[in-house]
Amino acid sequence: MTSTDDLLSVLKKLRLSGVLHTLPLRVRQAVEENLGQEEFLFRLLHDEAERRDGKQLELRLGRANFEHDKTLEDFDFHFNPGVPRAKVIDLATCQFVAKHEVVLLVGATGVGKSHLAQALGHRAVRRGHTVFYTSATALFAQLRAARGDGSFDRRLLKYTSPDLLILDDLGLMPLRGDEPADLYEVIRHRYERGAMIVSSNRALPEWPPLFNDPLLASAAMDRLLHHAHVVEIEGESYRSSRRKPAVEATA
Repeated sequence: MTSTDDLLSVLKKLRLSGVLHTLPLRVRQAVEENLGQEEFLFRLLHDEAERRDGKQLELRLGRANFEHDKTLEDFDFHFNPGVPRAKVIDLATCQFVAKHEVVLLVGATGVGKSHLAQALGHRAVRRGHTVFYTSATALFAQLRAARGDGSFDRRLLKYTSPDLLILDDLGLMPLRGDEPADLYEVIRHRYERGAMIVSSNRALPEWPPLFNDPLLASAAMDRLLHHAHVVEIEGESYRSSRRKPAVEATA
């Protein structure tokens, strides 16, 4: 009879050592339910497939660099009727990622843009896509440093290679120095090759001046808007509403 040590050696050689975690349970089920050999083997290998899928999901979530664990399930659509719920749910199918399209989330501070951006990214990760989230400030800082140490092309791949790039809070601060050119490079490299989600508290007509050059702005905006889903969100800040003191009911 094959010993557990012998079985472990073979499973490790086949990179299936995770099977041992559910093997006792499946053996007991096989006896109690009188399972056939094929059904027993299917259940055992299905456990391993699920374990690997879970591990890959954890890796993709870790690499996505999300600030918070934001999902659509915990987004309060009732708080702000200004959020186009049907449009957001449609985007949650992640077809825009497969089609290399752009989602532009535009609205005042606190209306839920960052939450929705990360929630859509979370959905994309669960569908097997690679995702990277960054604030615009962090992206510009990273690329500025890369220009300084000569690693610009390699650092740029961090933002151009994932299936989906989420660029949060664009335009929160005026762009300076090489930042307009760096932003254009990211947009140009991703155009029709990778999806993007960009959030901003600036209305779209305010975006071109960020580039400080009409030609650069025209080239960038033309690419951004070509395959864009524009989600404009109105309403008050969710965070501000939480700070409001409760109003006592009057008799």
